[in-house]
Amino acid sequence: MANSPKDASQTRQIAQALIDFSVDGAFPEETVVTLAVDSNALPVAIEALASAKSKLQAEVHAINEDTAEDVRAWQANAQSVQDDILRSKALANQILREAEIPDVSGKAERDAEAKAEFLVRELNYNQQVQNALRGIKGVSVTLDLVEQARDERRILDALHLLERSWNEMDAIPVNKSCRALRLLDIRAFELKSDVHEVFDRVWNALIHVDADAGRISIGSPQEDEPMTLTDAVIGLKAYKEVKKRTIQLWQEVNEAVILPRMDITKEKLPGIQVNGDVLQLNGSTDKSVNSLFADLTDVLSFLVQRLPQDLVETISTSLLPDIVHKITKVWLDSAVPASLQDMDKFQDVIAAAKDFCDKLKSLGLSNLGDLQEWSDSAPRVWLSKSREAALDYVRVKLSQGLGASTRVERVDKQMVSKSEGQQLAANGATTDVDDHGWGAWDDGEEAEEPAEEKKAEQAPIEGDDDGTDAWGWGDDEGDREEKPVEAEKKPEEEDDPTEAWGWGDEAAEEPAAPEVEPQTVKPKPAASSEPREVIFKETYNISSMPQPVLDLIYSVAEDGATLTQDVYATSPVAAAAAGLFSLPTLALAMFRAVSPYYYALDVGGKMYLYNDATYLSERLADFAAAWKKRNDITTRAQAMLRLDGDIKSLQNFANRAYGSEMNIQKTILRDLLGGDQSVLQQDDAENCVSLAVTHIRAMAIAWEGILSRSAWQQAVGSLADAVSSKVISDIMDMTSIGQEEAYNIAQLISTVTGLDDLFLPSRVLSGGQSNPSPSQAGEADEVPTTAQYAASWLRLKYLSEVLQSNLKDVRFLWVDSELSLYFTVAEVVDLINMSFEDNLRTREVIREITQNPSPLGRG
Repeated sequence: MANSPKDASQTRQIAQALIDFSVDGAFPEETVVTLAVDSNALPVAIEALASAKSKLQAEVHAINEDTAEDVRAWQANAQSVQDDILRSKALANQILREAEIPDVSGKAERDAEAKAEFLVRELNYNQQVQNALRGIKGVSVTLDLVEQARDERRILDALHLLERSWNEMDAIPVNKSCRALRLLDIRAFELKSDVHEVFDRVWNALIHVDADAGRISIGSPQEDEPMTLTDAVIGLKAYKEVKKRTIQLWQEVNEAVILPRMDITKEKLPGIQVNGDVLQLNGSTDKSVNSLFADLTDVLSFLVQRLPQDLVETISTSLLPDIVHKITKVWLDSAVPASLQDMDKFQDVIAAAKDFCDKLKSLGLSNLGDLQEWSDSAPRVWLSKSREAALDYVRVKLSQGLGASTRVERVDKQMVSKSEGQQLAANGATTDVDDHGWGAWDDGEEAEEPAEEKKAEQAPIEGDDDGTDAWGWGDDEGDREEKPVEAEKKPEEEDDPTEAWGWGDEAAEEPAAPEVEPQTVKPKPAASSEPREVIFKETYNISSMPQPVLDLIYSVAEDGATLTQDVYATSPVAAAAAGLFSLPTLALAMFRAVSPYYYALDVGGKMYLYNDATYLSERLADFAAAWKKRNDITTRAQAMLRLDGDIKSLQNFANRAYGSEMNIQKTILRDLLGGDQSVLQQDDAENCVSLAVTHIRAMAIAWEGILSRSAWQQAVGSLADAVSSKVISDIMDMTSIGQEEAYNIAQLISTVTGLDDLFLPSRVLSGGQSNPSPSQAGEADEVPTTAQYAASWLRLKYLSEVLQSNLKDVRFLWVDSELSLYFTVAEVVDLINMSFEDNLRTREVIREITQNPSPLGRG
């Protein structure tokens, strides 16, 4: 018979009541107690109990599986404790039994004491185990709390709990190698890593820097984020990441906002906009220093107001130094004017820099360093910029090359007598003077320009200036001893670039600047005429370099004079006036130091350098003289300009450039002629001499468009003299000369003396300079002036005559001609012995020559 639904419900209630009582010990409610229990309800109840038992066994089994290892450990520990308890009870019973039967020998007593001590140790051990288990359980509970704080994003609580867990683990009286402690320690470190990841997310939510968008967000904590920035700093300290995080933060701020705003190379710069907790690049702004300071003030104020003090303190050490460096070295230095033209703007920049420093200090920032120094030392900064600009200007101009040449004129005034003036006219000198009643020169016509034969106005080689002369320190106005016109330094000596600065100068001998007399024999002065002032003129070429240097010096001097006026008395750069007047010395020192390299790149460059340095010294001398006479500048400004030392240094520098070039060319000629060996001993002596002559002609062509007529004649004449002297020396060193050999030597000499055509008075240089003779009708009868510029020239020609003459002709040359003017008795005797056989006629001629050492009556 089937049960009714009501009976089935009651049966289930009875079965559930039995299950609740069996599992949880809960008593059934009254409604269940009052139910009638029949035989049909028992099988259902038994089946329900069996089902509940199966579930409970499954749960226990699952728990056992999860905690099998711990359970086994606990079982082992429990069994050990149980065994110890049983042993303790057995020992205690044995002690009682033995106590009831005293042992006269005392052995039992000692055993009892040992057992008692063992029991005490066991009890203590058990107590330690119990404490360790409690400690392990406590650490586990603390780590559970860490997990809960982590999940709830309570970072500080999690860190505090982690700290407590480590303290608790340290307090557990168990060796650290214990497996349980190692597991707890691993779990703690894993939790610390998890908390750090959560901390990173919270930190990035509080401070977010987007470099691509140029945006910085420093916000307050959200409702679901309990951590504040102050708490974040504490977290950084806990993780010991304050320095690392701040460095990273300032790098990100620098890349996102500071660098784009301070990149002066860009055409357009972004502006700074602050909107609540967000600072970002927005729009555009100008490149003025004031705008930069305003934007940087906004950025730093934004950071200071929203960051904790611990982070603000790192701005001065990490972020600010780089900002200050860019401000001073890029923005402020570019705002410094090189002259007085923009001085009003510069004063505004100085005021803005000082105001910016004050604002940074008010924000609590420090380490302003260079910025504070820059704003406090404006005169030095401006003077330094002016110095750099001047030196760089000279260097850049030199690096651009010599440029187009310019013809300039040198004018000299001399007092000459009437007869001297007539002789100068006969030589083609150019003058610009009233005849003062003398009448015209020789031919009644005014001589044409330029004055080819005038004495060149070059300072003789002076004692080299000492190490400070290039800078104008300790200038000595004392006269220096002049050197011979053609004193030469050794060929192997090279021109040292450091000489331009006047360092380590020694009294090295070198060819002097061109200095020639108008003629070989001075005319007799007219006793009846008084000297008159005559103006001599000659032209030469300079490069494009001197004028920029002069313009720079003129401009600097004018600025210095302006600063000494009363209107600039309150100017922040007024104190730099004295330093400004030192810039010409530095600029000229730079010119002397660098120019040899750049001038050497052009053919004839050193001769251009000689001309340019000479021109600079002349113009500066005129400028200095005119400066002293000016009425529109202050007396202080007149006294501050000191160019005398620089003018002397330029003159010495010009002489060194000329001497260096001449030494180089003479060394080349000497090498072409065999060097230390005799040119007559070379395999192809004729070719050697031809190459030397060709080189002289090449240099003559290169220099004729550069040097003045007189300087050109002396330079080319000096080269011709070098060849002539070498040939003469090699001939005089021979032991004997045969007839054929004498003929060959004469041919070599003829090749050398062919250079006479360079010194014809009517020869026109490529630069248009000429030296017309008084009469243009007989150019074929012109007499070369080579001997005026080559001291050994006539000596070479007479040597050629001697080699081609017989004894009678040699006697004639000595007695009736001018051979005795150029050769000594011993030299002529040696030539006769080398060229003629020793016989009666030879000895007679030699005796006649030795008995008449001065046939022309000159000692």
